[in-house]
Amino acid sequence: MCNFRLTLLFHLLLTLFLHVQSLPPYGSIIEFLPGFNGPLPFYLETGYIGVGKSEEVQLFYYFIKSESDPRKDPLLLWLTGGPGCSSFTGLAYEVGPLAFGQKAYNGSLPILVSSPYSWTKFASVLFLEQPVNTGFSYATTSEVYKCTDLQACDEVYEFLRKWLNINHPEFISNPFYVSGDSYSGITVPVIVQLISDGNEAGKEPLINLKGYSLGNPKTFPEESNYQIPYCHGMGLISDELFESLKETCKGEYRNIDHTNTLCSQNLKIFKKLVSGINDQQILEPFCGTDSEVHKPRQLTAGERRSLEEDLIFLKHDDFICHESRIATRKLSNYWANDLRVQEALHVRKGTIRRPWARCRQSIGGTTYTMTFMNSIPYHVNLSSKGYRSLIYSGDHDMVVPFQSTQAWIKYLNYSIIDDWRPWTIDGQVAGYTRSFSNHMTFATVKGGGHTAPEYKREESFHMFKRWIAQQPL
Repeated sequence: MCNFRLTLLFHLLLTLFLHVQSLPPYGSIIEFLPGFNGPLPFYLETGYIGVGKSEEVQLFYYFIKSESDPRKDPLLLWLTGGPGCSSFTGLAYEVGPLAFGQKAYNGSLPILVSSPYSWTKFASVLFLEQPVNTGFSYATTSEVYKCTDLQACDEVYEFLRKWLNINHPEFISNPFYVSGDSYSGITVPVIVQLISDGNEAGKEPLINLKGYSLGNPKTFPEESNYQIPYCHGMGLISDELFESLKETCKGEYRNIDHTNTLCSQNLKIFKKLVSGINDQQILEPFCGTDSEVHKPRQLTAGERRSLEEDLIFLKHDDFICHESRIATRKLSNYWANDLRVQEALHVRKGTIRRPWARCRQSIGGTTYTMTFMNSIPYHVNLSSKGYRSLIYSGDHDMVVPFQSTQAWIKYLNYSIIDDWRPWTIDGQVAGYTRSFSNHMTFATVKGGGHTAPEYKREESFHMFKRWIAQQPL
């Protein structure tokens, strides 16, 4: 009888073990990364969560636990803009614990180093690759590669609920924030609204939503009208041209009446004057783009693109551009397309239909449909619900000028509780800030571009650390 019971127990344990082994792996802990010297000094997990009908969309994520107290520290969902820019941008160039240890490609696997200004020093950060076809995210059928912006927001909310329920229930009660930058200014408020509505409807898990943050955020279509006043304020165009533009175009510089020849002529002069300006950071050299048009092929362990090959993808193949930020951004393409890297990250083989690109710009024109470009109504609703928000702008960004961000915040018409003042680091001015009665804080980051954390990593670190701790900037 005893032997029978032992045998039965053994078979039950074996059956349970085989069942657990057959469950789909949702996440893998990464201890070493190619290009990084030694074991990672932080907890890194990567994985996929299936969303949508029959889970045909597989969203890839990087998760890094807080290096302080992950049991109590805030949980942050990070969404890089684009649409179509990999969240590895946030991890390695903006707010994460990694950075590239070189400026230009030299023919070997790019070097990774630790960043001392990672937001994971005080928060756990979930970097999500979305929408589908961004980074390592993929679809199991060709039909579902096409989606709308609202569908993509629904998929992010579904991802988050599954991620918390399936593998990470210990984080359900942590203070939760959604953060992003650039185009995420359109989608983040929608996602925050979905979470809020889900909580009110009693959808499990109930997420401990506290607020959101946005950097250099796209918000409404008319914000491009602020580029000309911005350029005038920065001394890029003359007083006379600015006054003529205002008079002839009546403040509308987007959809102009082509019969208005004076406005059209002035706009041509304006565009010519700023054609050599880097609109993402007006003080840095203009060196083209690092978008997917470079099409880096997948590299094997023994193959490396030569330095001469690499330089043909720069708009200007001089030394300045070889050492520029564009060249540094392109390092991610060489790193992420290395087969050893993909194996270390547990990327599923055969799921990437074309070489990995930091920003897959074609998403916006082919597989991703934008149905709206105004998130102000969502800010209005979220403000009425009392959620905290931090809106910040790099003040040298011409893509989304800080004046346009100030304009829509002013439109919300909340009273000022802490008026315009400098915020400092070590006694030096790092930017300017203003706070409102709807729990919204606006801040500029002095010298920051599009987006602020990439250009001013230390300043953005201190800004966000103070804000999430509910301290004055």
